Amino acid sequence: MPTDPLAAAYLGAGIGAGLTIIGGAAGIGKLAAAAMEGIGRQPNAAGDIRGAMIVAAGLIEGVTFFSLIVAILLAIKS
Repeated sequence: MPTDPLAAAYLGAGIGAGLTIIGGAAGIGKLAAAAMEGIGRQPNAAGDIRGAMIVAAGLIEGVTFFSLIVAILLAIKS
């Protein structure tokens, strides 16, 4: 049974977008949990921990956004 390459691109884009969102959410969730635990143990270092958490969350968001762009490019492939 022959398959349509465009259908495979749509399937790949959907799976890729879903995995990207799940991975980004899991990464930011673990990051926030670790930061909150660190702030709970060392309240005096809350500013430093918060700053590092924001930078790391931005990097995770950037990779997630890049992966979604790749998935969108797969979806609009001719």
